[in-house]
Amino acid sequence: MSETMIRPEARTLVLNPSDNIAVALANLDACTPTAQGVTTTRRVPKGHKFATRAVASGEAIIKFGQIIGFASTDIPAGEWVHEHNCGMGGADGSLHHDYAFSEGAVAPQMIPPAERATFQGYRRANGSVGTRNYIGILTSVNCSATVAKFIAEAINRSGILADYPEIDGVVPFVHGTGCGMESRGEGFDILKRTQWGYSSNPNLGAAMLVGLGCEVFQIGRMKELYGIEEGETFQTMTIQESGGTRKIIEWGVERLKEMLPVAARAKRETIDASELTLALQCGGSDGYSGITANPALGYAADILVRNGGTAILSETPEIYGAEHLLTRRAVSREVGEKLISRIHWWEDYTARNHGEMNNNPSPGNKLGGLTTILEKSLGATAKGGTTPLTAVYEYAEKVREKGFVFMDTPGFDPVSATGQVAGGANILAFTTGRGSAYGCKPVPSIKLATNSDMYARMTGDMDINCGDIVEGVSIEDKGREIFDLLLRVASGEKTKSEELGYGDNEFVPWQVGATM
Repeated sequence: MSETMIRPEARTLVLNPSDNIAVALANLDACTPTAQGVTTTRRVPKGHKFATRAVASGEAIIKFGQIIGFASTDIPAGEWVHEHNCGMGGADGSLHHDYAFSEGAVAPQMIPPAERATFQGYRRANGSVGTRNYIGILTSVNCSATVAKFIAEAINRSGILADYPEIDGVVPFVHGTGCGMESRGEGFDILKRTQWGYSSNPNLGAAMLVGLGCEVFQIGRMKELYGIEEGETFQTMTIQESGGTRKIIEWGVERLKEMLPVAARAKRETIDASELTLALQCGGSDGYSGITANPALGYAADILVRNGGTAILSETPEIYGAEHLLTRRAVSREVGEKLISRIHWWEDYTARNHGEMNNNPSPGNKLGGLTTILEKSLGATAKGGTTPLTAVYEYAEKVREKGFVFMDTPGFDPVSATGQVAGGANILAFTTGRGSAYGCKPVPSIKLATNSDMYARMTGDMDINCGDIVEGVSIEDKGREIFDLLLRVASGEKTKSEELGYGDNEFVPWQVGATM
């Protein structure tokens, strides 16, 4: 998007010359004349849409120059366009996209290494780089979750962390699975990748894995699979082998006391931005998300990619209907086809569970002006910027390619972000229009407000207001503001969610398959 600015005095906005709707930038009463030469036929809430010309029943509704749905009835010019008159599919109830594949996406103009942006990060022994220095206590199964919390609470209550200011905290990452499941297949593989991904995330200076002992998810098997050796920064134990709850809590506390001085050796040093892996998230989206915060974050992601870094777009159900735009950016047909294979998996997955892909927009999304998943997806995809798509990963797979990549995850924010962190993300940016309250230990989460009204209500939760884009700030300037904050947060500046203490309960591995 070129130096795009929206006139401060404008009360309506057309995003693409081919659109047949406009967006209301203020509450429009019935009989309000608009800049598009039509008069509203009824009240149009702020962030919602109205028709700029008559749209016949069955005709496509166009926003961003793309189809976001089809008129379910004749829509007169000036009429509010929403669920009551806009549906997902065409006359036959379906929507088909042309999945064209690029013959080699054009690489972005990279910034020379000597000129790259830098931040102050933690260089780990294996070469990875962290932006925080936590100690994590993971659990193999829900049955050991309470013990993990007790160990963390004992350390946090003791006051010993005051002696180690270099350590950001001790966090229990507990979950509700690990047993009552198949010992092979998608669900088990996802849990394995997630557990090892968190254990090895560079934002952890040390980690402990606590089990019960008889669960399906066996710690010993995971260690063997990944070639893990215990040492001063990684320890494991089970409740049954240690002699019960009290003994394992004592063991855990003593092991953590030994880990603390080891983890505290880490010191921040100057590192270039190529070592940043940015998780892109959105939640509580509204009609402004695809106009303000998402494209501005996309611009910041482009800057990061040009600096040699990595940006991870996810939430597969929330790119549904916009995936054809990503296939055209894939560096190879193989990468594009892998994305489409995940889309087809989701279509089958929702059908098997008697759902549909269009049930994704939440009541809050719809109240904020989003009508169909197609509209939501077109806005959500903007977080990925404009650079080539270099790779597609399954949930919690280790991200190895640089540049703009995609990871298959659900749209539910905690589950999606958990997969990204397991994949190696060391910083996260989260756009929201309704005001999602979210944090993501051990990864700092930067909250981007899509509209100024919500930002004013929730300044204690939001790090940047992107609503001023509709008041005249350019997307490019806002993108640079976001990128500058990314560097400061990566260097240790606390986000609002960190100051509030969010992040202890947001570890939510994706559960796929039967619970038995």
